[in-house]
Amino acid sequence: MLLGIKSLADGRKSARTRYISLFLRASVAIAALVWVFWGQDWRELAKVFTRLTLGYFLLSLGIFGSAQFLLGWRWWWLLRAQEIHIAFPSVVRLHFLGLFYNNFMPGSVGGDLLRMWYVAKHTEKKLEAAVSVFVDRVVGLGGMLVIATFCYLAFMHGQDVLAVSRIGGGPGALLARHGWTLVWVLGGIVAAMVALGAAKPGRRLLKRLFHAVAVHGHRLAREVSTSVAVYCRSPLTVFWTLTLTILLQTMVIGSFWVLGVDLKVDAPARYYFVFFPLVWVVGAIPVSIAGIGILEGGLVVLFTRFAGVEAREVLALALCQRFIWMLASLPGAAVHLFGAHLPKDFFVDAPNPLD
Repeated sequence: MLLGIKSLADGRKSARTRYISLFLRASVAIAALVWVFWGQDWRELAKVFTRLTLGYFLLSLGIFGSAQFLLGWRWWWLLRAQEIHIAFPSVVRLHFLGLFYNNFMPGSVGGDLLRMWYVAKHTEKKLEAAVSVFVDRVVGLGGMLVIATFCYLAFMHGQDVLAVSRIGGGPGALLARHGWTLVWVLGGIVAAMVALGAAKPGRRLLKRLFHAVAVHGHRLAREVSTSVAVYCRSPLTVFWTLTLTILLQTMVIGSFWVLGVDLKVDAPARYYFVFFPLVWVVGAIPVSIAGIGILEGGLVVLFTRFAGVEAREVLALALCQRFIWMLASLPGAAVHLFGAHLPKDFFVDAPNPLD
């Protein structure tokens, strides 16, 4: 009886934590969007979209969508390195399911957690399957950092990246223009922390948040150590999956460069290959819902401050990127609706899987 009451109380606390997390991430997304769109001339922004050629948009959509199938293949190879034999179509379906949840669902369960949950239904090696999802994400982030670092060192290192003459000042001017905004934001954060610490419920909330960070950090460290131990035995698999990742991400960024040229975003290609991967890495941090506002704001800041591009043109490009991501993830909705993410047979670790 007491155990049941304790479980019910723990469930309520867990639900409350999820709601708080969702509220905070939604607040960040809304604040970022308000900041991005604040002061924008909607008519001028609409004019930028009139420059868009449907063919180039469909080209970018096709390249990004095709890349998702090959990224599913990457995950399939990582699973095979763990001696987990799941049919390639099943892995691709789970990949699109995770992509759909990442782009459309506002809940606290991200696409990667969903992939971990359902891929474990296809095999007895549940921990190894979950680790493969983690490694798949790490390889993806690693590819982004490799592209950004290489392109910066090869094409932008030692150059005056900041186009001061075109944007009217450097970091000092930026601080002068937005100094009071920063003061209000920092003051609001400090006031919120003080208010939480002054009340007993607030202190309990902060304690739970710090505890959650510690627990998740420990879990992350454990997953990293497990992944390193397993995949160090298959260095060629890691090398080829990373190589495939870099090639696919290069193609996707190239397609966005073509789209930017079509929208008259006046910036050399090298900026795309540095800024886009950096923003993707930052957007992967779960401080917003699906990176909403963070991705768009990041691109606007980088292209306007460092390449001297008009904000409305970059914003149009960032919104096109968002639309492409959402359209490409729609097959994941069909996977969920028709139950295609569930295994047809639980004994799928045989060399000839049934599903």
